[in-house]
This record gives sequence, structure tokens and C-alpha cells, in this order.
Amino acid sequence: MKAWQQISTGDAAKALVLRELPDPMPGEQEVLIRSEAFGLNYADTMAVKGLYRDAPKPPCVLGYEVVGRVEGLGEGVPKEFLGKRVLAFTRFGGYAQLACTDHRAVAEIPDDMPLGAALAMATQGATAWYMARWITRPERGDRVLVHSAAGGVGQLLVQLAAQAGCEVFAVAGGAEKLAYLKQLGVQHAIDRTKGDYAEQVQRLLGGARLDVSFNAVGGTTFKKDLRLLGSGGRLVLFGGAERGAGGTFGTLRFVWNMGLVVPIFLMMKSKSLIGVNMLRLSERKPQLVATCMREALGALRTGSLKPRVHPPFTADQLPQALKLLGSGKSIGKVAVQWR
Repeated sequence: MKAWQQISTGDAAKALVLRELPDPMPGEQEVLIRSEAFGLNYADTMAVKGLYRDAPKPPCVLGYEVVGRVEGLGEGVPKEFLGKRVLAFTRFGGYAQLACTDHRAVAEIPDDMPLGAALAMATQGATAWYMARWITRPERGDRVLVHSAAGGVGQLLVQLAAQAGCEVFAVAGGAEKLAYLKQLGVQHAIDRTKGDYAEQVQRLLGGARLDVSFNAVGGTTFKKDLRLLGSGGRLVLFGGAERGAGGTFGTLRFVWNMGLVVPIFLMMKSKSLIGVNMLRLSERKPQLVATCMREALGALRTGSLKPRVHPPFTADQLPQALKLLGSGKSIGKVAVQWR
């Protein structure tokens, strides 16, 4: 099979090579999937740089998700999986024409479901659904802040919050992204390139406080968001985009900027701090992650979730796709198609 193998860390054009590798064999409870396409997530850009500690060490094959057809079954897998078109979590190994994964981490999808839209419901869809529908459950009238709001997870969080009747504060960069967010029903589209986002949010709040913050950035934004929260507020950290460069010193600076949290102060002010790492969650509660993906797929089918998808890249363009995703200029889901 062909696969993109990571051989080093740094620039994707040098760290990744397209190679012929042995075909994988499905293990117990696993299915073998012939991939049509795979999705990219921001964690992939961090892994290529060597900044994602959960990623396997090079040489390795990255990739969290694929769309394809099941063509092999391991021991213990029901036979009805064979031949089904599925969306699947791969927990690495997704940048390949063939991928193996636990059959409980797949969901059947119709033959006419577009690749990009389906892939948007995997890692990103499950993450957004878990945060907005399971652990925070924002309600009508709640004030919700979404960072990286035009990204893969952000665009879905914005839609879920707007559908719940929330007042949405969405942070992004540039006129095109802000226009897109307003189309999604965002009341307050905040351009982070036009000044400190927290000051802009504070002015818009007019003395009120946030109920929920979905933060994929971390670093200096963490303390700002915590100050913007009111009693009963929930701050959800699910990424560290601010860490994206600088090696070891960049990591230390990122941690320093986050500061220390004294739990007693959270209790006194009745604020909640929640960390989300879907990879870790999949280790302990794989069925929950799969349930979130299937529920997000259900929302896609009914039209209540409408992800924006970047035109797919071809398989030989993976480095360019990762560069676009890491630049912060993409809107919505970025995917790579084998054919």
C-alpha cells in the first residue's frame, strides 16, 4: 500500500515521505478499511513538528480518521461489516491506503455522503458534540465564546451553540472568516487581528459574564477567558494552538503564560475548568467517542450540522494541506483524497 510516513520532525515537506509499505492485517476486533480519503486535524500539524506528545515516534504513519470500505475482518468482528462504507477513527495510521481500527470505532455511512462532510464528523465532529452536548450543554440565553471559530471544531461548536439559542461570541482572523461566521448565526464575530479579543468581548458583554468558553488556543488566552467567566461558567480547553512554534522554549513559555490554577478559587467563584483530549478519552471510553461521532453524523444527515469543507487535496499534496491547516488560513475541514 501507499502511505505517508513521518521520518523526522519539522517542516512537513521534509518530515513526510510517500512510500510503499506492507499492507496491515486486522487484529482481533479490528476491521481493515480501503481508504477513499483521510481528514486532517490541528493535532497533526503539532505532531509533524514534534510537539504532540501522544503521537508515535518516527518513523510512523499519522492520521486519526478515514472514509472507506471495509475489506477485511479480524477475529470477533461481525460479518455484516464486510463491504460497508464507513467513517472510522484510526488513532494514527490514517495517512495510508489501508488502515486497521477497532470495529467499534466505525460508523456506516451512505454511498452518496460527501467525503469532506463525513470526515468533518469524525475527530472534529465528535469533539464538538462531546463538549457542547455532553459536558457543558449550553442553553438558551447563555453567552458562549468560541476560539478558532472558523476551524474544523469551531465551526461545529458555533452551529451547536446557535441552535441552542445562545448568544455566540466567535473569535477568528480576517474578513472572510467573520463573514462566514455571521452566516452561521453568530451575533458577535470578533476579529483577533483588530486588537485584543478579550477587550472586544468585554465591551460587547457590557458588564455581563460568559457562561461557556471553548478554548483551542491556551497560553495567554487561558487567564483572559477565566476572568471573563461568571459564576457557573465553564472553561473548556481542547487545544494549544498558541504553543505551535518555538521548540522547548516555546513550550515553556506556553506553560508559563497559562499560569497556575488554585482550585479553591474555582470553588469560591463557582467556575469549572474542563480539559478535553479525545485521544485519551478513546482509550478509556471508546464507546462514548463513537457515540458522539454517530450523533454528529445524525445531525449531518438531518442538516442541522452543515460543515464547510475546503476543496480536497490529492494524495501527493499532503504537505501542502498540512501547511494550509497550520497557517490558520483554512476555513472548515481539510481532507486528502486518494483518488
